Parts: sequence; structure tokens; C-alpha cells
Amino acid sequence: MNLRFQACIAASRRQPVPVHQPAGRPAVYFGKYVFSDEKMRRYLPQKAYSALRLAIRENSSLGRDVADIVANGMKKWAMEMGATHCTHWFQPLTEGTAEKHDAFLELAPNGNAIENFTGSMLVQQEPDASSFPSGGIRSTFEARGYTAWDPASPVFIIGDTLMIPTIFIAYTGEALDYKAPLKKSLSSLNTAATAVARLFDSKVKSVRCNLGWEQEYFLVDEDLFSARPDLVLTGRTLMGHSSAKDQQMDDHYFSAIPDRVQAFMSDLEIRAHELGIPLKTRHNEVAPNQFEVAPVYEECNLSVDHNMLLMSLMRRTARKHGFQCLLHEKPFAGVNGSGKHENWSLQTDAGTMLLAPGQTAEENLRFAVFVVETLMGVWKHNGLLKASIMSATNEHRLGAGEAPPAIISAFIGKQLEAFLDHIETNPTEALFSIRDKRGVQLGIPQIPKLIIHETDRNRTSPFAFTGNRFEFRAVGSSANCASALIVINTAVAEALTSFSARVEKRGGGIDAVLETLREDIRASKSIRFSGNGYSAEWQQEAKQRGLDCEKNTTLVYDRYLDEDSVQMFESMSVMNRNELKARNEIKWETYHKKIQIEARVMGDLCLNHIIPVATRYQTALVDNVCKINQVYDAAEAAKLCSYNKTLISQINEYLNHIATKTEEMNGKRRVVENIENEREKAIAYHDVILPLLHDIRFNVDKLELIVEDEAWPLPKYRELMFIR
Repeated sequence: MNLRFQACIAASRRQPVPVHQPAGRPAVYFGKYVFSDEKMRRYLPQKAYSALRLAIRENSSLGRDVADIVANGMKKWAMEMGATHCTHWFQPLTEGTAEKHDAFLELAPNGNAIENFTGSMLVQQEPDASSFPSGGIRSTFEARGYTAWDPASPVFIIGDTLMIPTIFIAYTGEALDYKAPLKKSLSSLNTAATAVARLFDSKVKSVRCNLGWEQEYFLVDEDLFSARPDLVLTGRTLMGHSSAKDQQMDDHYFSAIPDRVQAFMSDLEIRAHELGIPLKTRHNEVAPNQFEVAPVYEECNLSVDHNMLLMSLMRRTARKHGFQCLLHEKPFAGVNGSGKHENWSLQTDAGTMLLAPGQTAEENLRFAVFVVETLMGVWKHNGLLKASIMSATNEHRLGAGEAPPAIISAFIGKQLEAFLDHIETNPTEALFSIRDKRGVQLGIPQIPKLIIHETDRNRTSPFAFTGNRFEFRAVGSSANCASALIVINTAVAEALTSFSARVEKRGGGIDAVLETLREDIRASKSIRFSGNGYSAEWQQEAKQRGLDCEKNTTLVYDRYLDEDSVQMFESMSVMNRNELKARNEIKWETYHKKIQIEARVMGDLCLNHIIPVATRYQTALVDNVCKINQVYDAAEAAKLCSYNKTLISQINEYLNHIATKTEEMNGKRRVVENIENEREKAIAYHDVILPLLHDIRFNVDKLELIVEDEAWPLPKYRELMFIR
């Protein structure tokens, strides 16, 4: 019995793993392992607590003396919870997280062991900056880098370790992570959005960005996963013919959750709630074995941290239940891939949603301004926004199934289209009149609460308005949310800053606001699209509108170094040119390495798994033909051997093609590897190696349909994609 059948039998015998239920309802144990505001009050002196809250609320720095007091309180709480170690938890440019654990244990001068955790340990650590991707910012011999505590994201405990969310920067001060530029983009957006919000309400003190992500993923039985070297090493199936039944009946979507999966989801929710991640929604997605989880909206910086933490938690929890959690954007060909929809919104310190229609004409005008300036940012930097979500893995997903196309456009719905058209085309005097000195009364016809559900959704739109937020649907399931958010936040901050400056230049007041708004409504029209994003007509129309239509990931990355992009990031104090160059070097390097790994795995599978098995089956067929010819006369043998001879010929054709193309791929890969320029190397992998991977796969999948089932070495789609 081969490994495949052993794995299938083991998978079929698995039972749901019992889930340990904590005492009390979720509201009781929510945040159990988080140093929350309530725990700050309990473990910190009032003065230290107030200083910490002030630093969080107003983005001010925290003195080292206060940090020592805070660290002492954290240590007391952590030790009561059983923690013995601490670590700075950060997000390097690897799409994952990183941590280095240090024990609280130290030796006193008298040689006795003591538990110690100081303010300096809380505030700063020094990981090796040259060992993480730096894009040339740090040379191999230049190792110094720093992690610095982010007080806005609460510390938490996993196992015996106190986890401290931090940023990661080089010795030169340049960011080597996602969190540092994300926080800068949020600060820039806060400044710009607050200035515009004050045009309508002088009491606004700050504007925060909210994020609600929707995390899609696949579950595969652990035994079947282990029998697929391509899944183990690349996260996706490099070969495999589609199952006769997959998602075409739409019977998996929102259907009853399988018992084993239900146990996994319950366990995941409990662990997430204990860590303060407010998971709320869970359901079956469209493809078999595909699922989704989503939380309540949170402040953007915290929400990004929670998503990174959850992805790690999903993998660990899945293994406990006999699964492997696949976060690759396209683990299976022919069915829907997995994305991570990012629902993005703006909110004032008083709780006013700036992307939500209001009850008054003035509130609706403010709403129009923030919607249009968001569209302005997306329109001006649509290519850059696409570059922020493109990757070797997401490239397989975009434009396939329910994933949006690789052209950024915005869908706002018929009601909002009509609302903006009304503002654009009506004369100022028909829109408002001034009544005494108490302020301005606007006469814009009010959309009846702008009930957005009266407008249909557009599943092909990458950037869609959905009521009080925009939903960016092109983000890949394995990506760090921050990558796209850095661009969105900075682009909108730039647009709002420009809006404020032009309003002021026109003298301020309602006339200036309306005139500037109309100007931007007209300018951003090309980004608005309500039709079918998959259609060939849209591809042509998008080009005519001047939108970025490039689909080659390695070329799309160039948008980061466009002068408009560099100027935007630098003027908003988010990233400098050197940091952008470094990130692009990392993106190109990551792209080529992922395709390189896939090519090496494909070569191994073909030469050591597929070709030997198919050859043995072909030999058996040849043996059968020979024996028939020995028993029967030529005419009868020809009839009996006809089908087998056809199979022998087909197998021979596919085997020769696979062997030839695999040899060609390996040879070309060695040539491409000698290219020194990372951009050129990534382009070569895309243009030269990737097509060969597709070519080889096509022929392997044809072989899978011919070779006898018992001999095929790899678990098939029908076995991988249906949990028993």
C-alpha cells in the first residue's frame, strides 16, 4: 500500500478532537491573556497608568522612568499568569512574525536567582538586522537593528512568554518591518483627515482608521498534506487534475460546518478570544475545504497585529485537530482562491463615521468629501495600490473565480453615483443658502438615509463602497494587512492634504469646499466603474481611462519607485526613497525565490515520483500487450490490444514532454540564477520559468487520468478537498 492510501485511510479514521471550554461565557474570558486597560489600572500606580494612557491616546513618548514602573506591573501580572520569558514580537518583511525569547531569570550579585524585567527590556531589544530581509539597507557585516515597544498594541501572553508588540528598525533608523510605516501612515492620515473634518466640526480632535478583515483559508487533513511534498514546501499543489465534483454545485458555501472543522473553529475562537481578538463570524466558503473567519472592527494598528497573531494561531490550532491550515492564495487550481478583504473606514474621536451618510445635508456633504478624496487617492495611485497586494502567490488568484481582476477600480453604487453627480452638476446657489451668523445651512437634497443595501454589490470590484466603509478585496490571504493599508492611508492622506490646501487657497468657506469637491469628483471619475471587471471590454476601457493594467507582478512592483509614489511617501513622512528601493529589492527577491522553490519541487516530483510510476504502469501495459500477442493470433490480438496500445502511446508522449521540459526548466533555472540584478532575475523567473511550470503541470495532470489509481503516488484533489 503506497503512502497516498495510507494517508487516506488515516484521514478517514480521524474523529473530532474534544475542545476544552473555559469557565464562563466568552465575555468572561475575553482578553484573559492580554494586559488590557482593566489590568493596567489594577497593576500600575495611577500616575504611571495615566502617563501610559496619555502616550497611547496622543501618540506621545513615554519616559524611561515611567517605563520601569510599567514593566514592573507587567512582570507582576505576567508571572501570576505563569510567564517565565518575554519577547519583542515584530513583523519583519517576511510576511510572518518574529520573536526572540529572554527569560526573566537573572543572577543577583550574591549568586541567587531572581526574576527581573526592566523598562529597558520592555522598550527596546536588539535583533540581528542583517539576518532579516533588508533590501541592501544593512550589509551582512552590519548586524545592529532595534525593536521598539508599541504601547498602542497591548502586550499578551502565549504559553510561558510575555509577547510585546514592537516596530523593527535598522541602526540607521530606516524601517525593516510593516508596523513602523503603518504607524507613520496612520499618523499622517490622522493629521490630514482631522484638518478636513474640522471644516465641518471645529470640535474634532483626531481621526482614527478602523479595519475589519475577512480571513479566508483552506483546511487539509494532516496525513494527506504530509503525502504532498508540493503542499509541504510551497503551500500549493503544483500538479493535480480537478475533481469531478468541486465547487460547481455551490453546495459547500454557507452549508453545515463539518464536525471536525466545527471543533477546530470553536477551539480557535476560544484561543483568539482569550488573546483579545474579537472573532465574530465563521462559515464555509465557496470551494470545498475553504472557510472564512472575521472579527469585529478595531483600530487599524491593533487589527493588523491581531490578524498576524490569528494566522499563527490558526496554524497551531489546526495541527491540534489533525489539519494543516493553508493560507496560500491558490492552493488548488480550478477552484476559488483565498483572499483577505480589508474593510477600511474613518472615525472621529467623538465616534462619527466619516464614510457614512448623515442625517443632515451638511453631514452628507462631509460624507461626500471623504468619499471623493478616498477615490482621489485610489485613482492617483491605483498602480501603486495594486503593487501593494501583488505577489507570486496572489498572482494566481487575481481575476480567477471570485477574486477581483488585476486592475484597480472602485464601485460606489447607483445611489452614491447619483449623489456625486448631483453635487457636480448643480450650481452652488441651488445647493445652499446662508442663514444669519450661526453658520451655513446646506440645501443639498438628502438621500433618504442612503440605504446602501438598495444598491447591489459588485463582486468583481477590487475597491468597493459598502455602506460606511470601503472594502479592498484584492488582498491575498497570506499577506500582512499593513502592506495595502500603508498605501491606502498615505494616498488618502495626500488627497486630503491637497483638498485642505486648495480650499484654503480659494479663501475657505462653503463655496471653496464645493468648488474643490466638484473638481475632485470630475478628476476621480475614471476610477469609478460599476460593470463586470472580468470582461474584455473593461480591459480595453481601463487602458483608455489611464488605469494601470499590467498583470506581471515583477513589473507592477516598479510603481513603488515612480516619482509620484516616492514624493507621496516622502511628503507624508511615511517612507523615504531608500526604504522604498529596499522594499522593492525584497519583493523581487521573494518573488524569484518562491518560483525557484516551486521549480525545484516540480523537478523532484516529476523525476522521482511521476515519471517512475508512469513508466512502471506503461511497462505493465506493454507486458500485457506482449502476452496477448503470444496467446492470440495477430488479428484478434490487434483488437484486444488496441486500447492499451493507445494508452502506451499517450503515456509515452506525456512522459517525453515532461522529461524534456523538466530538463529544460532545470537548465534555464541555473542560467537565471546567475543574474545578479534582483529585478531582472524576478522578471526572468516570471517570463521563463513560470510558463514551464504550467506546461509541465498540464502534462502531469493528463497522466493522472491515465495511470491506474492504485499506482498514483500523490493524494488527488478528490481526496484532498473533501473532509470526512
